[in-house]
Amino acid sequence: MARIKFYYDTETCQYERVKASRSEIVLNILGFLLASMVFSGLFFFVFSAWFGSPNEKRLQKENEELKTYYEILNNEVVTISKMMSALQDRDDNIYRTVFESQPIAASERSGVVNPNKYKALLEDDLEQEGLIINTHARIDKLKKQMYVQTKSYDEIVKLAKSKNKMLASIPAIQPVENKGLHALVSGFGMRIHPIYKVRKMHTGVDFHAKVGSKVYSTGDGVVLTAGSPESGYGNEVEIDHGFGYVTKYAHLSQFKVRPGQKVKRGELIAYSGNTGTSAAPHLHYEVIKRGQKVNPVYFFYNDLNTKEYEEILRLSSVENQSLGGE
Repeated sequence: MARIKFYYDTETCQYERVKASRSEIVLNILGFLLASMVFSGLFFFVFSAWFGSPNEKRLQKENEELKTYYEILNNEVVTISKMMSALQDRDDNIYRTVFESQPIAASERSGVVNPNKYKALLEDDLEQEGLIINTHARIDKLKKQMYVQTKSYDEIVKLAKSKNKMLASIPAIQPVENKGLHALVSGFGMRIHPIYKVRKMHTGVDFHAKVGSKVYSTGDGVVLTAGSPESGYGNEVEIDHGFGYVTKYAHLSQFKVRPGQKVKRGELIAYSGNTGTSAAPHLHYEVIKRGQKVNPVYFFYNDLNTKEYEEILRLSSVENQSLGGE
């Protein structure tokens, strides 16, 4: 209820009621309206701060959900990055070591992303620009690294197939049956020549074998020669095993293969004999690696256990007379 004001009139000696002017009335109304507006704004601000509008509540909830899911996505990216690093390390230090292949260069694995790729995002003036671009860049980097790793595994598969072929091709067994290890009679190295009776380099090993004993290919390959060249080897067979390996079988009596024929390890290729410069029936066997004749005994690991291998190494090291002159 509005307060009524009075004043004392000296002429009438009475209290008279104060009458408000029109301007005062207008000012009072404007003051009331202004106060109402201020109070309403203050009330709205306080109410919004404490309670929020339905739309604001919805947006706030969406923001909280986005933050939660971003944290989940970020953790997933970190986990995948660690897994990718482990795969790269295993690839370089295990798989490529086994298959004797050079590791992939770090620069190739890095998955560097072109910053110009995100130019459009930068121009959009996004509120969370840094967060969005950083996430995009990390995912793109992982995609590039995964592509490189996929290509690497394709190469590893090829190497594995080649490795299996190489393991099957390398001469790895004895060319004749040698139970009890009594057949090997002369090893690789300086030996007494059977004809000249002087020490000469013996470029293979000699196995005592009766004429007609079976001779086997020591690895997969292709027959190069099966004939009688003008040399002390007599009848001989040469097999190209690929990967730089060639084997020679000499002083044979009969052939079971022809030039150009593919053979498998353990396949019958000839029969032993006493042809060429030979002092007694035997098989002379050589392994040639990249043009150099090497000790064949080092390749007799596929059909011998550790004890037998040590024994044949000892037998081959004895300096005696070879059975053939090549």
